[in-house]
Amino acid sequence: MWSDMIGNTIGLIALALGWRRSVLTWPAQLLSGVILVGAYASAHLSGGVGKQLLVIGVAVWGWRQWSRGRQQAQDGSIAVRFATWKERGLLLGGAALGTLAVGGLFTLYPSLSWSPWADAYIFVGTLVAMVAQARGLVEFWFAWLLVDLVGVPLAFNSGLAFSGLVYVIYFALVVWGMRDWWLRTRTAPALEGAHA
Repeated sequence: MWSDMIGNTIGLIALALGWRRSVLTWPAQLLSGVILVGAYASAHLSGGVGKQLLVIGVAVWGWRQWSRGRQQAQDGSIAVRFATWKERGLLLGGAALGTLAVGGLFTLYPSLSWSPWADAYIFVGTLVAMVAQARGLVEFWFAWLLVDLVGVPLAFNSGLAFSGLVYVIYFALVVWGMRDWWLRTRTAPALEGAHA
């Protein structure tokens, strides 16, 4: 499916731009989301369509957040940090409650998804990951890893082989990006001390 292939290729570019902390990650995610709405709609994956609509909305918000915060890091990119324990609790609690609510909705209305709990998990996990990314939290990479664990088999089982393959590539990029952001949190205090 061409829309699946094109949308996911742009999604890979968006992830690579996010790893580099480029504000261009957000317009790329927005474009990817618009294209993938068509791909998921044709595969009758309402949760996937909802996820992409969510991606579009959060991409607009994240673009605004990163445009405002570009001068926070010494190199003019986005400053990254680990979440506080309170933020982690909010992200985990929001993910759990959101998955229960969305999964319950999909179960109540079976026409929305043939795989209600997996779809709900991916839907809510994507939101959690993007919110954490917009805030410059290293934990956003962990959230993507958890989404990939369910997203890979679901995409292959839905006949969206290119999406499944992209999820596998996402996994490699996520591990690489996580390492880069993690190291950045360790060097940030040293850079700030050098400029004080």
